[in-house]
Amino acid sequence: MEEDFKDHINKKLSILKEGKLLIAVSGGIDSIVLAHLCHSLKLNFSLAHCNFNLREEESNKDEDFVLELAEKLDVEIFIQNFDTEVYAKEHKRSIQMAARELRYDWFKELATQLKFDYILTAHHADDNLETFLINFTRGTGLNGLTGIPMINGNIVRPLLPFSRNQIETFAKKENIIWREDSSNSSRKYLRNKLRHEVVPILKEINPQLLDNFQNTIDNLNDTAEIVEKSLNDFKKKAIAKIDEYGISYKVSEFKNVKNSKAYLYECFKNYGFTEWNDVVSLLDAQSGKLVKSNSHRLIKHREHLILTDLCDFEQREESFFIDEVIKEFKSPLGILFFDEADAIKKTSNHSIYVDREKLKYPLELRLWKEGDVFQPLGMKGKKKVSKYLKDEKLSLIEKENTWLLISNNEVVWVVGKRADDRFKVTQDTKEILRIKIVQKSE
Repeated sequence: MEEDFKDHINKKLSILKEGKLLIAVSGGIDSIVLAHLCHSLKLNFSLAHCNFNLREEESNKDEDFVLELAEKLDVEIFIQNFDTEVYAKEHKRSIQMAARELRYDWFKELATQLKFDYILTAHHADDNLETFLINFTRGTGLNGLTGIPMINGNIVRPLLPFSRNQIETFAKKENIIWREDSSNSSRKYLRNKLRHEVVPILKEINPQLLDNFQNTIDNLNDTAEIVEKSLNDFKKKAIAKIDEYGISYKVSEFKNVKNSKAYLYECFKNYGFTEWNDVVSLLDAQSGKLVKSNSHRLIKHREHLILTDLCDFEQREESFFIDEVIKEFKSPLGILFFDEADAIKKTSNHSIYVDREKLKYPLELRLWKEGDVFQPLGMKGKKKVSKYLKDEKLSLIEKENTWLLISNNEVVWVVGKRADDRFKVTQDTKEILRIKIVQKSE
């Protein structure tokens, strides 16, 4: 296996030969063999071990073991202890997911701080098959069936072409010692059930299972590349704009293709949506209809679908107070500037002129709410802010991000949109104040 590994590195992963590497090592056979193989090739690497404190004394013995390994191989090692159960409870994660998040977050932090080029993990061909089966049983798209990538950013998996049997044979031949994780024999987790109960039957049916599986993965990846190119071409036509509110897609482009649901799935599958029939129904829904995931919203607005982060607007800071002496104020919408002016020059939605003496301080900056009224500049009568926003045909997201500048409970400015007539500059005005907003996107 050593020669096969060397050949694999030379042909497929030559980037590792000159890089500074960090090997994730648990103490189990896979990561221990990876460390020994990298050592035999004289690669430049350090070790990183996570103690998740889930198996009491066994976890501590794993830590002691990898410390001894680092000394034997004469390489640097980093150890991190985690209170995994507390993290899982606080973040509402399963123990396995919590451990995964803690592990990779720490690896990435080490790589950034200590300038490691690549993080190496010991995933192998059997892991790849198990991941495929897990995704298959849970339901997935094409990407969920293309297996574990050998290179994913700075994460590299050099053992991916090798089977568990090859790794065990090599370890025994070279008298390599490793630690057995007792949790690997448990049937509690889906991966272990597949590993111990399903995969052996599949291998019995087809002794060439892993080879055939790899051919299938290669074919699926080739197909995925074709799909990805087609999808990118579609997105170029479908995306109307990207701004501070989100990404706007043309509804018409989804309706022009034969399988709208497939394109919707491919465009939005990474944003947590699960109710795909509801997503499809948005194409013919009224403006304002939306579908939520745990992290995003997809909103129908006239001829567009707008994808935006899911924000809890009830918990946002809704009110700020601005004193008369303040010349520059940073707000969630952008920066407000207050400057004296000799005369009215050029006005716009983002710059207004008001009679300074009509203002009562402190001014208040807050999100609009139902019941707010103002007198749009140039009009004699008052108008509900909600009616004004509807008449302007703003999307739900734009409405949610509309702020008011208020003086003594009266609207001075629907910020970035329309000034109030009651504070306008007249022939009797003695002091002119220019108020300007520079929004985040500008």
